[in-house]
Amino acid sequence: MMLGVVNRFTEERSSARWTSVHRLIFVPIFRSSIVNANLCQRESASGKIANFFHENKMISMSATAKTEKRIANRSWQQVLAATLCVSLCLGLASDAIAYTPEDPVVQQMINKGVKFLEGLDTKGMSHAGSPMLMGYTHHKCRHDPDAAIVKQGIAAAKRYVGKAQESGRLDHTGMYDLAVCVLLFAEVDPVGYRDELVLAQKLLLDSQMPGGGFGYPGDKMGDVSQVQYVSLAMWTLDRNGIPLNYEKVVSCLQWILRVQDTQGAWPYHGVDPGPGKPNIAQTNRVGISMGLAGGSSTLILGDALRLWGDTTSDENDPGIAGLPKAIKLFVEDSNQNRRKTAKISKEPIFSSIGYLESWRAKNPYKRSGLDWYYYILYTLERYESFVEIARGLPKDSSPDWYNRYVDELKGFQDADGGWKDRSHTQAPESTCFALLFLIRSTQKTIFSLSAGSLEGGYGLPKDTTNIRVDGTQIKGKAIATQVTDLLKILESDGAGDTEGKSLPDDLELDPTPAGRRAQIDRLERLLRGSRSWQARRVAAKLLGKSDELRVAPSLIFALSDNDKPTRRFARDGLRFISRKFEGFGMPDDPSEAEIDKAQREWRDWYRSTDPTYVFLDYDL
Repeated sequence: MMLGVVNRFTEERSSARWTSVHRLIFVPIFRSSIVNANLCQRESASGKIANFFHENKMISMSATAKTEKRIANRSWQQVLAATLCVSLCLGLASDAIAYTPEDPVVQQMINKGVKFLEGLDTKGMSHAGSPMLMGYTHHKCRHDPDAAIVKQGIAAAKRYVGKAQESGRLDHTGMYDLAVCVLLFAEVDPVGYRDELVLAQKLLLDSQMPGGGFGYPGDKMGDVSQVQYVSLAMWTLDRNGIPLNYEKVVSCLQWILRVQDTQGAWPYHGVDPGPGKPNIAQTNRVGISMGLAGGSSTLILGDALRLWGDTTSDENDPGIAGLPKAIKLFVEDSNQNRRKTAKISKEPIFSSIGYLESWRAKNPYKRSGLDWYYYILYTLERYESFVEIARGLPKDSSPDWYNRYVDELKGFQDADGGWKDRSHTQAPESTCFALLFLIRSTQKTIFSLSAGSLEGGYGLPKDTTNIRVDGTQIKGKAIATQVTDLLKILESDGAGDTEGKSLPDDLELDPTPAGRRAQIDRLERLLRGSRSWQARRVAAKLLGKSDELRVAPSLIFALSDNDKPTRRFARDGLRFISRKFEGFGMPDDPSEAEIDKAQREWRDWYRSTDPTYVFLDYDL
């Protein structure tokens, strides 16, 4: 029976349809085996991290030794049988549990979640930070600064920092709200909102407690949860070149190290034993939520201090398309000299994370009842991403922990796209945390705030008219092949280091018929098939300016693109080419019904010019 199943699996797994059949048939059968295997992998991963710190002479991990002893006591037959069973189960289930943020299943979850956020009314929300968190999450997912939800978030953030400056104090949840303001300003436009970032930095650092921690106004004990958000804000300010007092960064790091529980996790409110004294047993809500928050804080602040070297560039980044990998755009580190005043080593951080991993191996997380599930997942993604760069590991787009929780989130997502099940966070916040986990927001941010990328405000010049690749140099003089050079960038793997919105109006296609035809063909392929939202934006804008009737079907196709600016470029291009400057009434932020109506009417218009044309994406 099993042999027949395996044969069928081998014969049919190449079929596209087999993926869904595979999940339906094999996942229920082998679910318990997969869960056990994942737990083994979780323990193994914890052991590897602990061993890494042990090899650096940080700590010794007794848990690892005990595990090795238990394995040694088993007979080799038992080990072989268990290995074969796990290998078979994992092999059969690999397609079912391996996800990346680009996986169609994950993308569908993200699209539904974003739509849920877009349908919420931010007015009158009980938490001041909710509109800002929603705007930040939406921009992380859609990269559209003109989206209504992003504009509402920015407006709320501006009001918040202005009010805090005027009153000279923060409200009860001020540390959280101010940190989210920093994330939002830096995500949308760190140059345009530099004044707001500088103000937020001052408000944050002025609120630091004497011992180095951060907490609620009037409290004498620091709050590990709030310190995590402040740490992320400090790191974001550092990466965007906002001047920082790094002695305060070190003070915060030393505080979080001192309040770690002796068993390895962290408390909610930490009792500080004081500088130079050993850690003590903490009693205030010690657990996985604060454990990950504390661990994240140490790694985030350590990275801001560059304790494990310069992590602002991605070793796996191909660089600027069309140029050798070694050539990257230089981004000046304006905080370099200030950072030299910080005096602390990486060893205490690695030791601290080793203890945390030992605790996690003994206390694996499983959701049970009312807890901070969505907050924990968001924090977990941040923690694991910073562990990667602290250890110098390559980016892993499909780790075991990600696969596990994608499956869980899929089950918890409501029909309307939100995550609204019972939790300590409300539906808007839960949905934001779920989306930020699904898109691997921290991993994306770490490697986008570096040379060669525009997401954090760095990278190729916004005026891409003058880009020309010449050997090993980027030259700025506009020449006839400028669009071809731009296409080289857009067609590269992971491309999109430019924005369609930033293209000047005088960017022109090749004047020769053959060259122009080749460029248009490539742009149409990008518009219909590129995974890069930047590439689709550029393609839609250039095709819309081409005044070529034959590109209309591709622009009609793009009216339903997930990226709103791409839709707008396609709509405006159709209006220009058709000379119907009012179009067919499709607004900037259309509903699905309005998109369907516009596409239907544009198809009818195009058939009036070419009755024989067949729309492959619609007619067949």
